[in-house]
Amino acid sequence: MSGGGPPRKRNFKIEAFKNRVELDPKYAERTWKVLEHAIHEIYNHNASGLSFEELYRSAYNMVLHKYGEKLYDCLQNTMTWRLKEISKSIEAAQGGLFLEELNAKWMDHNKALQMIRDILMYMDRTYVPTSHRTPVHELGLNLWRDHIIHSPMIHSRLVNTLLDLIKGERMGEVINRGLMRSITKMLMDLGPAVYQDDFEKPFLDVSASFYSVESQEFIECCDCGNYLKKAERRLNEEMERVSHYLDAGSEAKITSVVEKEMIANHMHRLVHMENSGLLNMLVDDRYEDLGRMYSLFRRVPDGLSTIRDVMTSYLRETGKQLVTDPESLKDPVEFVQRLLNEKDKHDKIISVAFGNDKTFQNALNSSFEYFINLNNRSPEFISLYVDDKLRKGHKGATEEDVEVILDKVMMLFRYLQEKDVFEKYYKQHLAKRLLSGKTVSDDAERSMIVKLKTECGYQFTSKLEGMFTDMKTSQDTMQDFYAKKSEELGDGPTLDVHILTTGSWPTQPSPPCNLPTEILTVCEKFRAYYLGTHNGRRLTWQTNMGTADIKATFGKGQKHELNVSTYQMCVLMLFNNADGLTYKDIERDTEIPASDLKRCLQSLACVKGKNVLRKEPMSKDISEDDTFYFNDKFTSKLVKVKIGTVVAQKESEPEKQETRQRVEEDRKPQIEAAIVRIMKSRRVLDHNSIVAEVTKQLQARFLPNPVVIKKRIESLIEREFLERDKVDRKLYRYLA
Repeated sequence: MSGGGPPRKRNFKIEAFKNRVELDPKYAERTWKVLEHAIHEIYNHNASGLSFEELYRSAYNMVLHKYGEKLYDCLQNTMTWRLKEISKSIEAAQGGLFLEELNAKWMDHNKALQMIRDILMYMDRTYVPTSHRTPVHELGLNLWRDHIIHSPMIHSRLVNTLLDLIKGERMGEVINRGLMRSITKMLMDLGPAVYQDDFEKPFLDVSASFYSVESQEFIECCDCGNYLKKAERRLNEEMERVSHYLDAGSEAKITSVVEKEMIANHMHRLVHMENSGLLNMLVDDRYEDLGRMYSLFRRVPDGLSTIRDVMTSYLRETGKQLVTDPESLKDPVEFVQRLLNEKDKHDKIISVAFGNDKTFQNALNSSFEYFINLNNRSPEFISLYVDDKLRKGHKGATEEDVEVILDKVMMLFRYLQEKDVFEKYYKQHLAKRLLSGKTVSDDAERSMIVKLKTECGYQFTSKLEGMFTDMKTSQDTMQDFYAKKSEELGDGPTLDVHILTTGSWPTQPSPPCNLPTEILTVCEKFRAYYLGTHNGRRLTWQTNMGTADIKATFGKGQKHELNVSTYQMCVLMLFNNADGLTYKDIERDTEIPASDLKRCLQSLACVKGKNVLRKEPMSKDISEDDTFYFNDKFTSKLVKVKIGTVVAQKESEPEKQETRQRVEEDRKPQIEAAIVRIMKSRRVLDHNSIVAEVTKQLQARFLPNPVVIKKRIESLIEREFLERDKVDRKLYRYLA
């Protein structure tokens, strides 16, 4: 036994066999025969008797012993031979059995490929990647493509059969969609290029021809609405076809074909089709057809712009006819109502049929703005319309109804370029409503002013709000007057004075008429009271704006209370002291301006049922040679009789000119203020830039005329606010 040192380590060594193991030279051939037999059995549906474990080991050993290339090449040759045999049986299939045979063989081939790939898995994982060969499953698909799909006897027959079936389905035949889905999926499985080149391209070409012919037939025999229904149905059918048996990627392509052939190529003809095109749809409110046209046309280039352009030109033309029609100008309220009806009509079309498309809404707005401003009386008429709706006695309208109407009117107001003209008229009409107590409600009036204020700012409505303040102040003043002076006044006439601030109200200086003594006495007492409580104020009586209630006794003791204007009261009171008076007598005694006096006498003597005076000779018009008498025989069923003044609802031509002149005068300081504001910030600016800037600043109220702007610049130069540049005469400098 050796000493107690550590045991020695032994080094193990594995050595190769001394004698080299020789493989049987026929090993590869013999092994392949086994595998080849197995492949044929698989294709013959006899795979149940095979041992897949042994077959896998055989293929594994072949690859291990460097026979991978032989195994791969033999597999390729065997499958090629097999597929050529299969192609013969597919070619032999007759009629409708052709696709079924092709599909059945494709299913068999797929199952066989699955089993073969499992057997040759080791080759697929080792030999194939290192040798850069095609994997087994992909190889099987490529061989199917080359020897079956691209077989001269099968290829064209397959494509034609598929296209014929699709055509049959388009014509109403029922086809086997499941079989179609299997075949198209086979083409996709063979690679997108196979599906696209061998099926999709011819399919799209044939579809284009089909729809080109069909659309031509349809357009010759259908009206626009029916044509659009057919086009929509065809489009839906193609999308459904894709979902059932074509590849999803085909949807955009086939719908594009239908859109081009059925819509884009006939777009203009459809829109302008006589008796059924876009114009007829708009006129007849055919929402369903319009909605269909919108949804179809939006799919093609320039589709929506085509609809929009036709709609815009139609709107402008009809709007132009409406605002320039002499008949519609006779009734301002009807004129504005027709505008609102047009607006409502097209708003509904855009909402219901065009999906509230903003571009269509903009086109509608620009069209309205265009034609409303063609008539320079639009601001006056819109104000008259509001006046009509806000007056008392508007039957059946609730506050909500009035609010809706005001909102609609504001839409039209926004289109006006001359908002300051509207303001001028609105102020006049509001004044008449307030002073005559004819307003429907203070809330409605204030609501309208809030809307105008929101739209145009405080400056626009400050004077209108001042008018309401004056009405409230006047009420308080009258209560105080009667509280303090009731004893002094005794049983004399009752006076109700509205004290109007100069500048807030649209009052025009008018010569005072001669008031009856009884009235004059009370007026003087009020004047003394008011000036006593308000230092430095001046009162001017506006007799042209007042009203009066007077009691009158006619023949047979019949009594009536007459509601008349101040001028009419002055005329009637003269007949307390005279039976008959000539026109000249009345004019001398009252000093009422001639134009007002004629209207006043006309309403007292010539209006049936209101003729408390009679005139000789009897006629509709008043002349200076007429004589007037108190009408004893006047009768009325009403105790209270209102006698209006014969006055045109619209302004007469001279009044219109006068209003226009006042508007132009009011614009001058606004234009000058804008010029000074701009020049103050810019210091130096050329003429065209000033015109552009001034227009931009003032367009919310009105569109200033460049000629007027030039005149205001000249005026500012004269007053040394600006000066021309010494060198460049088109440049202006601001003088601090």
